[in-house]
Amino acid sequence: MQLITVEELKARLDAGEKVNLVDVREPHENAEFNIGGILLPLGKVQTMQTDAIDDLKDQEVIVYCRSGNRSGQAALVLEQIGFTNVINVTGGMLAWQQQIGK
Repeated sequence: MQLITVEELKARLDAGEKVNLVDVREPHENAEFNIGGILLPLGKVQTMQTDAIDDLKDQEVIVYCRSGNRSGQAALVLEQIGFTNVINVTGGMLAWQQQIGK
């Protein structure tokens, strides 16, 4: 699993890069604050209910959560089921809000 900082991710988004973001938090967390990722809670990833992103198996997928812990777990599962380029956002949305703001 590769890692990306919130600053690196923000720079890529600001540059207009198309990135495949996957938010593995719960729906209420996503509703409070999100950066536009596909909502796929960790529980669904762990039970391999990944239909929403299966077409991204051979593309870069950047996963994030609240602090980087759940997304790290999700990244490992995704790699085990065939995703080839998974990147975890270190520090998650807590780091995003501290470093970048809303």
